[in-house]
Amino acid sequence: MTEDGLALEAQKTRKSLTSSEITAIAHLYRGEVYRSTIWRTRLDTTTNWAVVTLGVALSISFASPDASPLPLVLVGVLIILFLMLEARRYRYFNVWRARCRWLETHFYAPMLDEGDLHLEENWQKVLAQDYLKPHYHVGLLIATGRRIRRNYLWILLIQSLAFIGKLMVHPTSVESFEQLIRRADVGPLPGEVIIGIGLVYVLTWAGLAYWSYREDIKRSLKRGKAQADSMG
Repeated sequence: MTEDGLALEAQKTRKSLTSSEITAIAHLYRGEVYRSTIWRTRLDTTTNWAVVTLGVALSISFASPDASPLPLVLVGVLIILFLMLEARRYRYFNVWRARCRWLETHFYAPMLDEGDLHLEENWQKVLAQDYLKPHYHVGLLIATGRRIRRNYLWILLIQSLAFIGKLMVHPTSVESFEQLIRRADVGPLPGEVIIGIGLVYVLTWAGLAYWSYREDIKRSLKRGKAQADSMG
């Protein structure tokens, strides 16, 4: 066998890391934790923007009985904008978080529990490929659904309830369903259209949140099955 063949065979049978390599991985982990923390902070920023803008719309609409409920409708455009920005940021955050969890479960946990890195499982090759060919780990729709489930569904519900509450109490208490519909009129758009758009608005985001939840369950079950097959 040639020297190149012997070197290749030695690499295949190698089951340990040197102290310098372990130190390098430790520094790599610290860097990934730092990046995930920074991007986690950026997620909080967009959520805060959505909460603040909704708060401003609530203050304007409930400032007086004669104030228009229109700001509660228009703020929905800003909330959608912040949601999409946050979903995009979440896709970046998920890359750093996934790398951290991969190192924790395959590097630190086996080392602490058994004193063995289990390099024969080739977890290090998966991580290396992620560095060589970085890519998003979740799609935009999945990311959007996750952010709705975490925060934005509550923001959307508060917005919707505030809009209905405004119509019911200002300028006087509503006396009939027809009166409620007429109060929802916005310029040439009748109240039926405005309320219908609101229902589609809320149900669409709620449906996306539920779909992403089902997809996450499928991904989790598929991952668990793959791990069970590799162990068996």
